[in-house]
Amino acid sequence: MKPHEMREMTLDELTVHIDSLVDELANLQIKLRTKQLANPLRVRVLRREIAKARTVVREKQLGAKPGQTLNQATGANAASTDASAGR
Repeated sequence: MKPHEMREMTLDELTVHIDSLVDELANLQIKLRTKQLANPLRVRVLRREIAKARTVVREKQLGAKPGQTLNQATGANAASTDASAGR
């Protein structure tokens, strides 16, 4: 699922989606360890999918708007990033 599709979901829907992905990942990891998994790449894809979904949840919690970075949503000070870049 693409991030823009996830952004259209509610927080409750995202939570259910993440829970199902985590359950699927747990099952795949068991199969991977018992050498029953046909496509081990699916584990990496699922981990990334979970990370994308959790990022969208965090954006929603912070009130980020589409196209806005998390730093912009939290009001992170641009001067502090400029100061750390000049080290």
